[in-house]
Amino acid sequence: MIALPRADVQIPLRLWHNDGVMPGPRRSLKPLDAAALDRLALRYVERFATTRAKLAAYLARKIRERGWAGAHVEPGEVASRMAALGYVDDRAFAEARARSMTRRGLGGRRVAAALRVAGVAEEDAGAAAAVVESGALDAALAFARRRRIGPFAPSLPDRPTREKHLAAMLRGGHDFALARRIVAMAPGEEPERPESTQS
Repeated sequence: MIALPRADVQIPLRLWHNDGVMPGPRRSLKPLDAAALDRLALRYVERFATTRAKLAAYLARKIRERGWAGAHVEPGEVASRMAALGYVDDRAFAEARARSMTRRGLGGRRVAAALRVAGVAEEDAGAAAAVVESGALDAALAFARRRRIGPFAPSLPDRPTREKHLAAMLRGGHDFALARRIVAMAPGEEPERPESTQS
C-alpha cells in the first residue's frame, strides 16, 4: 500500500525543464536605445549569416519585446548601416544559400522561395540564379540518389510509383523536363551531361 503525504505536510513545487530546475521569474530588461540596438545588431550578424530584411525584422521584434528609450531609430536604418559596413551582404548570402541548397539536392524553385522568405531583393537573388542553373543536374541527381529515384532505384518502378517520384522531384523544386528525364531513367543508367560550350 502506498503511503500518501499528510495534508499538513507541504511538498515544495519544483518545475523542471531540459536543463534541470527552472529559475525563478526573469528580471525585466531595460528598454533599448540606439547604442543597445547597434550592439544587438552586431551580436546577431557575428552569429548568423543574414540579410538586411532578416536583421531589420529581428531588431523590430527586440524593440517590441523590450520597448524603446530615447530618440527613435528605424531597424531598417541599422540594417542598412550594417550592410554599408560590410557586415551584411545579401548577394553573398543568396549565393551561399543557393550553393548549400543545391548540394542538398534542392532545385531552383525551392532556392528562389527560400531567398524570397529571407528577404533577398530580386537583383541580389539573380546572382544566385547562375549558381542554381550550373548545378541543376547535380542537384537533381543528388535528390534522386537520396530518394532512390530513376537511376538510383533498386528496380524498375511501375507507372504510379514513377508518378510519385516525379511529384517528389517537382516538390523539391526541380524543372519538370529534368525531373521527368531522371525519373524515366533505368536503374544504374548513367545520365547524359550536356556538352559544355567553350569558345
